[in-house]
Amino acid sequence: MKKFTILLAGLGMAATAIPATAMAAPAPNHGYDYGYNQGGAWQNINARQNRIESRINQGIRSGALSRSEAARLRAEFREIARLEARYRASRPGLTLAERRDLDRRFDSLERRIRIQKNDRDHRGDHGRPHRR
Repeated sequence: MKKFTILLAGLGMAATAIPATAMAAPAPNHGYDYGYNQGGAWQNINARQNRIESRINQGIRSGALSRSEAARLRAEFREIARLEARYRASRPGLTLAERRDLDRRFDSLERRIRIQKNDRDHRGDHGRPHRR
């Protein structure tokens, strides 16, 4: 009887440990971000929007982005935000496909921000473009 009780206790502990390890595992990326941060945890749209806005602001402060580059990036950012609002207002609300569409658009915007910040076309001259 004692062996049976120990066996049941062991099975109970294993059953509670498996879901905990599954929740801690990072989500698969498969080449797309889909709102996941680098640690693999899903990041909500508002947090992602805040992160993008702060990257644009930081790029302006550091001189890596010109005002015109930042204006173009912000216009694209506002377009995605308007699309999100339309998705949320539609029936049945924000679907998984719409969330993935927004995530792809945010991924693309973040890539453009990274490219614009690293293209070195405004460094050393306090944000003024080089004459070519």
